[in-house]
Amino acid sequence: MKKRVVAIGVCVAISAGGLTTWRVHAAAPATAQTQAPAQPVPVVAAKVQVSDFPIVMMGIGSVVPYNVVDVHAQVTGTIEKIGFVEGQTVHPGDLIAQLDPRPYQAALQQAEANLARDQAQLTNAQTNLGRYVPLMRQGFASTQQVTDQASTVAQMQAAISADKAAISNAQTQLSYTTITSPIDGVTGIRRVDIGNLVQPSTTTPIVTVTQIQPISVVFTLPQKDLATVQDAMSKGKLTTVAYGEDERTKLGEGTLLLVDNTVSQSSGTVQLKTTFPNENRALWPGAFVNVRLIVGVRHDGISVPMSALVQGESRSLVYVVGPDGTVQQRPVDVAETLDGRALIDQGLQPGDTLVTAGQYRLRDGVKVADVAASDPRVQNNTEASSGML
Repeated sequence: MKKRVVAIGVCVAISAGGLTTWRVHAAAPATAQTQAPAQPVPVVAAKVQVSDFPIVMMGIGSVVPYNVVDVHAQVTGTIEKIGFVEGQTVHPGDLIAQLDPRPYQAALQQAEANLARDQAQLTNAQTNLGRYVPLMRQGFASTQQVTDQASTVAQMQAAISADKAAISNAQTQLSYTTITSPIDGVTGIRRVDIGNLVQPSTTTPIVTVTQIQPISVVFTLPQKDLATVQDAMSKGKLTTVAYGEDERTKLGEGTLLLVDNTVSQSSGTVQLKTTFPNENRALWPGAFVNVRLIVGVRHDGISVPMSALVQGESRSLVYVVGPDGTVQQRPVDVAETLDGRALIDQGLQPGDTLVTAGQYRLRDGVKVADVAASDPRVQNNTEASSGML
């Protein structure tokens, strides 16, 4: 009986030992799997760029034409003809409207007739004066007769001068019946139709002609930028670029014309005026545009995509990829930003490789794998980290 009990105890002990051994072997693979090295984090990486980087000041402005002319009649008359189509490009001398010229033609003819009459009378007076002078010397005419005749000649000469002035005035009035464009420009909406009576006192113009080429843009900058702009102007002409509301559509490139002579005390800004050739007519009077004033160029500047920057507690940071594929966080000083890129003052060297997307899971020493920007894993990381950028 005792032998049987001992045998059972030995079997239980052996079974327990075997179970323990099985558990140890079964747990070993799980421990080994936990301690396996982590997979590289997928990111998008790019090398820093070394190139000329423009130093730009940005402002919002409005397009202002060089010249705007409200075309009015200078004499009273009825419109017989309209010589333009609304929206047409016109040049100096192109017909805008033709008024009824007949009253002014009659006035001119009358002035010319008065001149002819007075010239005939002057000729007769001069002839009589020529007869009286010899007769006076011979004693057959009095001095009074000669003096009176000389006065008549002078009066007729004055009348002829007045007639010539009247003819000149009549010609001018007649020329005003043909209304032409004084400038190169584009016509707007016609305000007066054929058959209407117009006169100089009428406040409504026949049409407004606006000069489009060249054209100006007036924009503002903070007064703190005034010294920088003036210093740049002293070194030569400054280039300006106009963009649309989306700040991407380039509308034209021009030259800074002037800085206004007064700073607005209410807003602390100064107005600047720039001129554009506007060959493609992309700049239209009255439109609001975004203006970039280039005040300098940083030669061989180091620039990175804005997406590479991560906002730290006090300054911007980037993740630099080392030769071993691991990343290290590095603070940088940003000097300028333009078109999705940042100019770096300090913190980077030419040849450095940065993480430009997928920073969400990164920390110092993490190994990364450079993948395409279209990789969904990177896109997910970028979306998750959007609040940090």
